Amino acid sequence: MKHAREIKVGILAATCLFLLFFGFNFLKGVNIFSPTNAYHGTYAHLHGLEEQAAVYIRGHKVGQVDAIHYDFTRDSSFTVDISVRKDISLPAGTRMALVADGLLGGMAVELQLPEHSSPSERGTGNVSKGSFLPTTYVPGLMESLQGQLLAHVDRAVLNIDSLVASLRTQVAGNHIQSTLENVDRISGDLTAVSADLRHLMRSQVPGIVNNADTMVANLNTVVAGIKEANLKATVARVDTAVDGVNAVLADIRSKEGTLGRLIYDKTLYEHVDATVLSADSLLVDLKAHPKRYVHFSVFGKKDK
Repeated sequence: MKHAREIKVGILAATCLFLLFFGFNFLKGVNIFSPTNAYHGTYAHLHGLEEQAAVYIRGHKVGQVDAIHYDFTRDSSFTVDISVRKDISLPAGTRMALVADGLLGGMAVELQLPEHSSPSERGTGNVSKGSFLPTTYVPGLMESLQGQLLAHVDRAVLNIDSLVASLRTQVAGNHIQSTLENVDRISGDLTAVSADLRHLMRSQVPGIVNNADTMVANLNTVVAGIKEANLKATVARVDTAVDGVNAVLADIRSKEGTLGRLIYDKTLYEHVDATVLSADSLLVDLKAHPKRYVHFSVFGKKDK
């Protein structure tokens, strides 16, 4: 054949181009043999999203970002084209969310499916291919931490500024110098107290310790004397005395003894009372008329 060599070269070149295209898309994660559906979304800021970024549904990769178009004359300057596997149908209300793809700062697209509260809401239809989906942005972990950290840093800086201003006020008003002088005086007082305490420990504490030893020795002697005393005999004598007192009290309560009769016998009481009254009358009469009872004279002469 006249042009067999050229045909072989053309077939080889076409095969190489196909393999190059397939390998390039394979490295990008695109399966050219799997049909896809295209969807679009607009953003005012991409936060680092690039083409060939992954598209996820609940953490499972279902597609990729095909292209990013921009028009800075509009508020939503960027239009993102994504491709999703054709076997996946997106229900109405699905949102395109920009999310962080790992801790290194990469971005990806997360298709957030709506959460239906009842089975009847699931029949509202699916999103047609080529449609524009509502978009949102979900801050990543590092961005959230940075925001919180910056807030804490701002508060810390404000506190530091307040502290520095307070220190400047203290320095300007000589408060620190006064404080240092007070500290010096307190240190001097502590030194004097320490010297007095050392003198006390050296001069008086030994005598106090000796007196304490003497008191302990005396106390030991007293305790030893108490131990040597015949406590049993003393207790027995006390018991005997108590028994005697109890016997006397029993005799008084029995109404038979003298004290019992004096206490409980009314007749005896009346006799004693009458006797006392008679004795009292006699004494009164004796004082008033002593001559009736005394008939002698010092000189031996009777009174007329």
